[in-house]
Amino acid sequence: MIPMTKSEREAFLAGVRVAIVGISQEGRGPLTVPVWYWYEPGGDLWFETQPDSRKGKLLHVGKRISLCVQNENPPYAYVSVEGPIVEIADDDRDLHELPMAIRYLGEQGGRDYIAGQSPGEWKRYIMRPERWLTLDGSRET
Repeated sequence: MIPMTKSEREAFLAGVRVAIVGISQEGRGPLTVPVWYWYEPGGDLWFETQPDSRKGKLLHVGKRISLCVQNENPPYAYVSVEGPIVEIADDDRDLHELPMAIRYLGEQGGRDYIAGQSPGEWKRYIMRPERWLTLDGSRET
């Protein structure tokens, strides 16, 4: 098993996968929770949460987080990224929430999911990937 190239790791991270985000917290182990996320190769990564949620309360501009995605079926592979939150941005239901739901649930499933959600105060937490750790189990060393 060997690490991925830059283009391979970016393509893998851009795939539709549920990520586990790790956020340090004072006096406890890191908070690790699943998130839907959005990433395009070469850019920043973002996910949504409510500012008054446990995640939201721990996150601020400059806070370093880790995020990991994996292929759970053989051949095993993963990409783990670490970096700072560079921006906490407003979230728009039509521009962000709906496309995210469609990405994960398909066109109709995404629309149904958003239609069933009460509007709330959501923010986009934008992370700049700086450190990468990867493994491609489909290739031997």
